Amino acid sequence: MNIKTLSQCTLEQGLRAWNKGFEGYFVEIDMSEEMFLTRLVGEGLSSKLSIVAFANDEPVGIVMNGFRQIDGKKTSWNGGTGVSPNYRGKGVSRALMEETIAIYEREQVEIATLEAIKENEVAIALYKKFGYVITNNLLFLRGDFEAKVDKQRSFQANTIRPEQLAHLPVYREDVPWQCSWQSNKQGEAKVFYNDDQEAIGYLLYRTVWNQEGAIETIILYQLELLENGKVEDIPYFLSTITDEKVKITAVNFLASNPATDFFIKNGLEVTTEQVQMKKYWS
Repeated sequence: MNIKTLSQCTLEQGLRAWNKGFEGYFVEIDMSEEMFLTRLVGEGLSSKLSIVAFANDEPVGIVMNGFRQIDGKKTSWNGGTGVSPNYRGKGVSRALMEETIAIYEREQVEIATLEAIKENEVAIALYKKFGYVITNNLLFLRGDFEAKVDKQRSFQANTIRPEQLAHLPVYREDVPWQCSWQSNKQGEAKVFYNDDQEAIGYLLYRTVWNQEGAIETIILYQLELLENGKVEDIPYFLSTITDEKVKITAVNFLASNPATDFFIKNGLEVTTEQVQMKKYWS
């Protein structure tokens, strides 16, 4: 078996490694060339530091890697480890992880992160062998929601660019990789204040519009209630986007986030459960 960086492969080889690697997976992730390139750029993944495993010149496994400064620490993200069905259970995953950890150490990574489907016990066990620990339970939620609110309620909503979130003193930078502002520069953000000009929460989201020009879906990447915010504020936050019934998709919300419990109690269903895992270097 031979391991190359993604930058040493053709686009067709990288895409084949990805699509075969996630064939028959818990959540199948089949991509087109355009989707593959968009994900590579949009989520800050490195072609020079992502790797592809080859057997007899056939791409049979892949690990996509990204790197950022988060809370002042160099942080990596394993954005997908996949192995072709015919090569699973033959040591490819272990070889890919050994090379990935070596890359992290050469790059002086301080915290390595990844997410794994909760039911994928084999992958979770492998990551634990390489020093990862489970740090959070994450949920994908989906369902219809209508923001029914008292229009007389007084609060201020400021619409900002996702990039501006990073400059807010209340912004929580340590979130699942795909939920960060860096991965959602084409999205939208709002910050909410009470009458005393105290920040009570913020949203990072994207809207999907239908052919009639109405909002069809709100994809939530972050919904944070701050010290002065309350669960009862959530409908007010969402009403600043639309007060019509829409589909809500919440991406990788922490199970411990009060907003997660609120949405489940108000009709959203859990579609996928993941664990967030981290490996720390001292």
